[in-house]
Amino acid sequence: MRAIAFCPGHITGFFQICEHKKILHSGSRGAGICVTLGATSTVTATQGSGKIDTYLDGIRSDAPVTKQALARIAFGQEVDLVVETVHDLPMGQGFGMSAAGALSSSLAAAEILELPLQSALEAAHEAEILHRTGLGDVAALSRGGITFRRTEGLPPRGMVDRIRGDTELVMGVVGPKISTPDVLGNEDLRERINLVGRECVESLAISPSLANFFRLSREFALRTGIMTDRVEGALEAIDHLGPASMVMLGNSVFAAGDLDEIETELSRFGSTFRVKVDWAGPRVVERRSK
Repeated sequence: MRAIAFCPGHITGFFQICEHKKILHSGSRGAGICVTLGATSTVTATQGSGKIDTYLDGIRSDAPVTKQALARIAFGQEVDLVVETVHDLPMGQGFGMSAAGALSSSLAAAEILELPLQSALEAAHEAEILHRTGLGDVAALSRGGITFRRTEGLPPRGMVDRIRGDTELVMGVVGPKISTPDVLGNEDLRERINLVGRECVESLAISPSLANFFRLSREFALRTGIMTDRVEGALEAIDHLGPASMVMLGNSVFAAGDLDEIETELSRFGSTFRVKVDWAGPRVVERRSK
């Protein structure tokens, strides 16, 4: 059997780290946007002993997060899995590609094994937390759209609301990758993130609007000290064109407004991507017998 699934990318504007002993209750509070570029995974299943082979963008890869998720999905099943994932956006720049790859793979495998979407969500969320590659991406992706993670954890344990409104964005990569595990493992930075992140969550709860999301995202980037010099320079170049901030956690920015001019300015710093809000969330796009 073979199944193909797509998962949107996800950008975070601000967050608060919330870890607990129970993994499915862990994650982050914060807000972000699910975007129309993401990851597509083709999973092929044959009778076997549990072997999992993974390919990322055409290259054989260890893909530990995806393998962790698939091992949970296929536990107790006498199948071998071959996974081929194609990413629309670069890894390590805060676009949620780790989560999108793990979730699209898990969803395709779940389709073959006749398991529910919740099983795929739980497998991907658990893998992200264990490998410290993300905290709230899977929870947000489970809802789709412009999301406000009011309480941590994967729903139904966590609460994820949608923020009203719609927008198109330009996202720009402006510098080298940032290691999410390194950031999450820095105690001083974690303390600043949680202090400012809690205040941003409380402020958005009072006025959950798209405009407030942009404002608080910028405040978070500045006050935590996460903003890099490259991000600061890129934002200065486009501030007159519309609301913009840093993508968490990447050397990248997102912006709305005069998209053509924003794209022109950001192209001076690196690659750019134009996206819309993805309201549909992760979905199976094809299933067939091999």
